[in-house]
Parts: sequence; C-alpha cells; structure tokens
Amino acid sequence: MRLFCLPYSGASAMIYARWRRLVPSWLEVVPVELPGRGRRMDEPPRTDLTGLAAELAEELAPQMRGPFALFGHSLGGLLAFELAHALRGRGLGEPRVLFASAAAAPSRREDGRWAEPLDDDGLIAEMRRLSGTAEEVFGNRDLLEMALPVLRADFLLCGRYAYRPRPPLDCPIRVFGGTRDDIAADRLRAWSAETRGDFTLEMFDGDHFFLRAHERPLLDRLAACLTRPADGNRGIAATA
Repeated sequence: MRLFCLPYSGASAMIYARWRRLVPSWLEVVPVELPGRGRRMDEPPRTDLTGLAAELAEELAPQMRGPFALFGHSLGGLLAFELAHALRGRGLGEPRVLFASAAAAPSRREDGRWAEPLDDDGLIAEMRRLSGTAEEVFGNRDLLEMALPVLRADFLLCGRYAYRPRPPLDCPIRVFGGTRDDIAADRLRAWSAETRGDFTLEMFDGDHFFLRAHERPLLDRLAACLTRPADGNRGIAATA
C-alpha cells in the first residue's frame, strides 16, 4: 500500500520524509514534491490547482498500479481531492482512502482574499497568523526570499480555485481537524457530500498545524483506516 502525501502551502514534500520510518512496513509513504521547491526548485510554482492536479495525475499514474491512498494537509487536502478526481477521470481508479487534514471542504472554501497576489508584508502576516513558521525564519531575509515566491503561488492556488460539483467519489473520506484551528467544524463536515462511501471527522487538540504535536496518533489513525474494513460510519470521532 502506497500513501501519497501532499504538502501544505509553502512546504516541500520533505515534511513527510520522517513518516517513512514511523509507519508499518506494509505502508510506503510517498512524499509528493510540487513544482518550485525541493528537487523541483528549478520549475516555476503553479497557480492553477486543477491544472496542477492533472499534471500530478499524469506523473504519478505509473506508481499507482497497486493499492494507494492520498493524504494532504491544508492546501494538500484540496489538492488531494482534485487529484482523486483527475485520476478517476483518466480511468485510473480512486484511492483506497482520501485523507484531508486541516482543509475545509472544497465546496466551503473561504480563500477569496488570496485570489490576487499578496505583497511580502501580507504574506508574512498570513504566515504569522497560521503559526506554522519558526520565528527565526522571519529574521532571516535569505530564507524569506526563498520562501515567499512559493508561498505566494500556493496562496493563489487556493484563492483562484473554483469548485466544480461532480458525482461524488466512491472512496471513503477521512477528515482531521484541529480544535483551535479557525476552520469551523461545519466546513469540515461538508466533506461528507464528496463521497458515496464512508466519512469520518476526527478532531485533534491543536491549531492549524496539529499534525506536528500529534504525529504518532495521526499516523496510527492513517494505518488503522487503511487496514480496517469499512464500517459504515459517517460520524465524528472523539477528540485526541
């Protein structure tokens, strides 16, 4: 079983590198690098999310001949959703499970303020608001000059995204949220409309980046969902 992991805004796929050592041996974590960062640093970052999903579907298809699942955090959750549809549209099947973490449902996005490029001050303000960036980064101009163009493009991916109603996916959708994140629970529950299969919402104590403090419990949930047969549950699980 392969678990393809899509990063959040401004991040490299390497945020998932350590997961390879922490999951069971039957589960292969595949961090997905996006253009403009990591080993794809020389490519321009994309600003069309649907187009990026189509691009990734073509690139990843050869690795998806066996059972696979998709995980995405924040921007990565939305991208995982569009990737699942792009794969289905190409006759390549669906993931065993779609995991969306700290991501409002595609039909309930509130990203319009990012539809136009933010200046550096605006980007830095958003970085501080989301609390996902180490404080020392803000005092390092070289790091900021590397990070801001990618982050600007990623915000445009979200801000210019246009939701298109389509027949729901057949795969289960498992959603995770943070109790102190500013994404309201009803916007997380709205993911249930995107699947004909099972749906669960599980809340972790924490902010938008709760996956850092709860890495082990989260990975345990992912592994359990991929080995446990579907149980028909469409509810909300207990807070971790």
